[in-house]
Amino acid sequence: MKQGFSPRRRLLLGLLGAGGALACGWAALPPRQRLHAAFSDPSAQSVALNGWVQIAPDGQIIVMVHRTEMGQGIHTGLAMLVAEELEVSLSQVRVQHAPPDPIYANLTAVVDMLPFHPDDDSLSRRLTDWLMLKTAREIGLQLTGGSSGIRDAWQGLREAGALARSLLIKAAAERWKVAADACSARDGRVWYQQQSFSYAELAQDAAKQQVSTVQLKPASAFRLIGKPQQRLDAFAKSHAQTTFGIDVRLPGMLFAAIRMPERFGQQLASMDAAAIRQRPGIRAVVDVSADVGQGGYPGVAVVAESYWQARQAADALPVVWRGGDANLSSEKIRTQLEQALTPAAAHVYHYQGDARGVLVNPEGRRILKAEYSAPFLAHAAMEPVSFTAHLHDDRLELWGATQVPTVVYQLAQHLTGLPAQNIVLHELPAGGAFGRRLEADMVRQVIAIAKAVKGKPVQLIWSRSDDMQHDMYRPAAIARFHAALNEDGTIAAWENLSASASIAHQFTQRLLGLPGMGPDKSTAEGEYDLCYQIRNQQIAHAIVHSDVPVGYWRSVGHSHNAFFKECFMDELAHTAGVDPVVFRLRHLKAGSRHEAVLKRLADGLDKAPESQAWGIALHACFGAVVAMAALVSVQDGQIRVHRIRVVADCGLVVNPNLVEQQLESGVIFGLSAALSGEITIQGGRVQQSNFHDYPVLRMNEIPRIETVLMQGGDVPQGVGEISVPPVAPAVANAVAALTGRRLRKLPLRLHSVD
Repeated sequence: MKQGFSPRRRLLLGLLGAGGALACGWAALPPRQRLHAAFSDPSAQSVALNGWVQIAPDGQIIVMVHRTEMGQGIHTGLAMLVAEELEVSLSQVRVQHAPPDPIYANLTAVVDMLPFHPDDDSLSRRLTDWLMLKTAREIGLQLTGGSSGIRDAWQGLREAGALARSLLIKAAAERWKVAADACSARDGRVWYQQQSFSYAELAQDAAKQQVSTVQLKPASAFRLIGKPQQRLDAFAKSHAQTTFGIDVRLPGMLFAAIRMPERFGQQLASMDAAAIRQRPGIRAVVDVSADVGQGGYPGVAVVAESYWQARQAADALPVVWRGGDANLSSEKIRTQLEQALTPAAAHVYHYQGDARGVLVNPEGRRILKAEYSAPFLAHAAMEPVSFTAHLHDDRLELWGATQVPTVVYQLAQHLTGLPAQNIVLHELPAGGAFGRRLEADMVRQVIAIAKAVKGKPVQLIWSRSDDMQHDMYRPAAIARFHAALNEDGTIAAWENLSASASIAHQFTQRLLGLPGMGPDKSTAEGEYDLCYQIRNQQIAHAIVHSDVPVGYWRSVGHSHNAFFKECFMDELAHTAGVDPVVFRLRHLKAGSRHEAVLKRLADGLDKAPESQAWGIALHACFGAVVAMAALVSVQDGQIRVHRIRVVADCGLVVNPNLVEQQLESGVIFGLSAALSGEITIQGGRVQQSNFHDYPVLRMNEIPRIETVLMQGGDVPQGVGEISVPPVAPAVANAVAALTGRRLRKLPLRLHSVD
């Protein structure tokens, strides 16, 4: 096995490989500020007090939001941070998408990619974290993902609000000719005794002020943070007034449908465009392969006056593809993963003690082995892939939802040759994304189409089958466990070896054209960062080449590694003859967040009704800790989940409503995957095409979900993905408690028992 780990491995942007010297040069620079943007709009009527906060003439506060709204409520959460410090109600705030600027970079998501163990407090880790922060600020990557939206903005947006408040107070104090500390801000006004000015009245003067320091409010003074608030987009979404990417309509707009390869790895050999050119409404037939390159799927787009015309013509277009592996199948891929499960092929992400030595010479200890597997999964967002582009007058406008606007801007410049100031991205909310909009393949395609119909806006829409069969999938994975139990029922040794494709390797190749290399944290997260106290442990992972494109999927590696790890913990508890809760508690650090969350979960569980059973799981990810219990029965050979209880410590809770919604959403998302999610490959292509053969939970199948939020610190932690990982193991462990049968393969089916 490849042991040891260099923390300066090459990451998402190739920052520490060829760019290592540049990163070290940046390290010598003073920290880049995150308050003032270089971009300014001279036509704006509002007054900018910093890069995040503007005051409109009507007194409304405009907050520049730098993360994509995908249903998680991030715009409301970000607005709350500013409103709290600016002393205004949420009703006085509206949001506007931030322009491209380094101050809007996601620093937290970049640092989170470093594969350090949670207990690692070494100097090398601190130095590497510091260097990554410096580098991330210089690169300026705007990114929505990794449950990092509020975590990353917590300090910066409150400082922006506090700075704006200080400037407004100073402007008012000068008018009254009194000391600034004699004035206060409240409800959108600055007060001195019984006199007051509105923020709108002070905005122009405030923009000319300067302050050297700002004072953030103590938590004891919060009026918004920590209290339930209605979402800013609630009314618009509930009244069908929200414009998603697929809803865009522009004067004279054309529509494009796309034909993409039938098998993975295929390229366009030929097409007969003349066969469809005489169809009603057809405007163009465009080979997008050159602009897509290695950044996605090649294909041929048909442009027409309506989407129906484009779709029908695209389906009728005679196309010949070449290449691809016609023998690629789910069975072949599983064999490849199994063959990779060797010490020589694996990288050791964490070890302590001598697990191998104990397992080779157990000295009478009980030994348990198990193997688990998980399939490819599609993102299957309700809104299929779409994007709109208009290339005209040496200007490119784009409309759509993306989790990586920085990449979209850079791609647009590269593919059109236009300067940055001639490119405008109108960011729109996504009808679900779950990581799919971290990709830019649809942007490459629509720009290629827009160049072919220059002067006309064109909207590219993928069909549902396009979306399902040309995704960047959650990787299939397999894991083997080998453990020894002491006589007292505690774990003496734990060995975990897993295999899957690397998302990071493929992602950097697709988005940046850079070859992936080195270990990939996302493959082993949820395995190597065990919360359990085990004296002898070794966790390793082997990266396997994949002809199937893989990408970031909600909770990424945690989504399957939690299933592997928590099911094996349950099997060990059963082998030891110890209650699953008690067994876990024995292996948790006393006084830890994990212990508190698990105890809170157990205290709230009532006795399972007859013919039903509880199963539990405990998992930590994205800075949060979640304990979950599932109440399950088996009816006519089918698993039925009746209740899910979630206890979460996600740090300081900014908006309990949003957190509870996200926990519930994650449970439903995770349960759909656990019970029926599976992408299968046959003949080099995906077999599933729509929700009839890739089902998600229907409303009548959704269990009662109970959420408990525990306060776990003075800063927020991740929320959007944290309730997905423990769902599958909680359900599987409940099935085992009820039937005695261990389901070691996802999705969970009683006819498939290992």
